[in-house]
Amino acid sequence: MPEKTVNKNVLLILVMVTSFFTPFIGAAVNLALPGIAGEFDLNAVAMSWIAMSYLLSSAMFLVPLGKLADIMGRKRIVLWGNLVLAVSSALGVFAPSAEVLIAFRVGQGLGSAMVFSTGMALITEVFPQRERGRAIGYSVTAVYTGLALSPVIGGVLISWAGWRSLFVVPAIIGVLAAIATHAAIPGEWAEARGEKFDLKGTLLYIPSMCLFMYGFAHLPAPAAFALTSVGLAGLVLFVRTELGTTSPVFEVRLFATNRLFALANFAALINYATTFAVTFVLSLYLQYIQGMSPREAGMVLIAQPLVMAVVASRSGKWSDRIDPRLLASAGMAVSAVGLLMLTLLRDDTPTAFLLVTLGVLGMGFGLFSSPNTNSIMGSVEKRHLGLASGTVGTMRLTGQMLSMGLATLVLHLFIGDSPVHAGNHGAFIRAADTIFIVFAALSGLGVWASWSRGRRPSRDA
Repeated sequence: MPEKTVNKNVLLILVMVTSFFTPFIGAAVNLALPGIAGEFDLNAVAMSWIAMSYLLSSAMFLVPLGKLADIMGRKRIVLWGNLVLAVSSALGVFAPSAEVLIAFRVGQGLGSAMVFSTGMALITEVFPQRERGRAIGYSVTAVYTGLALSPVIGGVLISWAGWRSLFVVPAIIGVLAAIATHAAIPGEWAEARGEKFDLKGTLLYIPSMCLFMYGFAHLPAPAAFALTSVGLAGLVLFVRTELGTTSPVFEVRLFATNRLFALANFAALINYATTFAVTFVLSLYLQYIQGMSPREAGMVLIAQPLVMAVVASRSGKWSDRIDPRLLASAGMAVSAVGLLMLTLLRDDTPTAFLLVTLGVLGMGFGLFSSPNTNSIMGSVEKRHLGLASGTVGTMRLTGQMLSMGLATLVLHLFIGDSPVHAGNHGAFIRAADTIFIVFAALSGLGVWASWSRGRRPSRDA
C-alpha cells in the first residue's frame, strides 16, 4: 500500500495502545491471584493456571497467526484480535468458576496473539527504514510501560472494585481499538495472499509448543521433564515437517538462509531468558531476606522497567542512523554487567546498590530490544513480515518461560520445596548468586550472537 494513504501516527498510536495492554493483561492478574483463589477455593496448582493459561495461549498462537495475517490481511487480524480480546475480557468479568475463567484467559491470550503478531509487521510495512527504528522504539516503550505500571494500575483497580475490574479495562480498550482500526486505517496488507495455510504444521506446532513451555516452566518436577521432552520432540518433528512443506506456517529456512534473522532472534531469546526471572528472584530476596512489604518491594523493582522504557524509545531512534548490531550488542553487554553486579547481593545489601543495578539492567535491556527488533523486521521480505512479528513475540514468551524454568530449577536444587525462612537464607543467597552467574554467562553468548549477525542490509525492506 502506498505510504501516503495511511496516517502513520494514528497507526503507531493504535499499536502502542495495544502494546501497552498486552503485557498489562498478563502481569496485573498476578496481583489478583490471592483474591481469585479465595473466591474459587483454589490450590497453588490451579492458581498458577490462571496466570499460565494466558501466556501459553499467546505463545502457541503467535507464529500461526503471524502467517495467517500475511495471507488474509494484517488489518483484518488485528481488528478481530481486538474484538476477541474484548469479548473474552468482558466474559471474564462474569466468570462463575475457575475453569470458566481459565477458558476466558485462553481467549485473552488468543486475542493478544492476534494483535501482537501483526502490530510490529504493520509498523515495518508503513514506516520507511529511516523512521522505522523510532516507531519500533515507541512500541517497545509501550510494552515496558505496561509492565511497569501494571502493579500500580492493577493494585488500584483491585482495591477499588475487586479483581473482576481487571477484565473490564481490556474489554473497553479492545472495542475502542477495533473501532479505531476499522475507521482510521484504510486498505489492507496481505503480501502472501493466495498462499495455502499450513494446517498440518499448525496442528503439530501448537500442542508441541504448549507442552514444551508448560513443562519447562514447572521443572524440576518429574512430570515436567516428561512434558518438556515430549514437547521438544514434537518441535523437532515440526521443523522436519516444515522443511518439506511448500507453504509452511513457519519458514524454518529463514534460520538457515538469513543469518541476520537467525542470530538476532537467538540473541532475543537469550536476552529474555537471562533477564525475565531477575524480578522474580529479587522480589523473593527483598521480601524474605530484607523484610520489605510487597508494596515496598514493588517500588524498588519498578526502577528496571522505567529505565527500560526511557532507553528503548531513544535506542529505537538511534538504530535508524547507527547499525543496530552495535547498539544491541552493547545493550547485551551492559545487561551482563548488571547481572554480575547482582552476584554481590548479601543479606544487608543497600537498597541504593539495588536501584543502581536495576538501572544498569534496564539500560541494557532498553538498548538491546528496539534495535534488535528493528534488525529482525528489516531482514525479511514483506510477505514474511507477519511471520517475523510473530517470531519476535514467540522469542519473548519462550525466553520468559525458559528464564523462570532455570531460576526455579536452581532454587529447587539449593532449598528444595521448603519456603524461604531464616534457616535457609544463606542457601537462598547462594542460589541467587548461581542464577545470576548462569544468566551472565548466557548473556556473553548473546553478545556473540548479536555481534555475529552481520550488518543491516541497505535496502528498505
